[in-house]
Amino acid sequence: MKKKLVYTLFFSVLSLLATAQEKQITEKAKEKYQPNFMVGIDVLNTGVSFFSDRQMIQGFVSSKIKGNTHGIIEAGFDKNIYQNNGYDAKANGPFVKLGAFYMLAKDKENEFNGFYAGGKVAGSFYKQEYLAIPIRGYGGSASSVSMPASSQSSFWLEGTLGGRVQLFESNFFIDVNIQPRYLIVASKQDEVVPMIVPGFGKSSSKFNMGFAWNIAYKF
Repeated sequence: MKKKLVYTLFFSVLSLLATAQEKQITEKAKEKYQPNFMVGIDVLNTGVSFFSDRQMIQGFVSSKIKGNTHGIIEAGFDKNIYQNNGYDAKANGPFVKLGAFYMLAKDKENEFNGFYAGGKVAGSFYKQEYLAIPIRGYGGSASSVSMPASSQSSFWLEGTLGGRVQLFESNFFIDVNIQPRYLIVASKQDEVVPMIVPGFGKSSSKFNMGFAWNIAYKF
């Protein structure tokens, strides 16, 4: 009888210790990571699309990784034309950007309010068509040639510098940022450098500047 009581007491203590340890591990796991996704859409460029040749919609998903570091994925679709210096081209297709940013300064009461800086790697896979490409003919006469639609791809590096502010006490945020861009590589059609790249903008120069005004929601 005594042995039975000792065994019962022993296994009861082991069960209590195992339960306490499991609870402690679960609590630590919860403290280590909590879902904090933020989803946003660029309302500025979407709105401008109704009044310009460029039709673009883009959005992002970001999440706090650790400390002041946040990961971010952006994606969108861009349709645009280029008509300058005798060129007449159009391009359209999706683009995606992957990177991270660091909160340089943040609100003590809300760590998602503040200013940030970071960088992204971006790429676009699109279709382009040249309706006119200027060429110099015999005797200095000017003429042009056209090229059929083709599939192309381009990649660039993009910085980001901006800020976020919470709308009252809701889960909505305003996120505004500027995006300096540098085109790394772009595929060519018959050795013709692309004049426009979806997601990057006009690529007659390797440098470009983007701007986004987002409405975001934090889950």
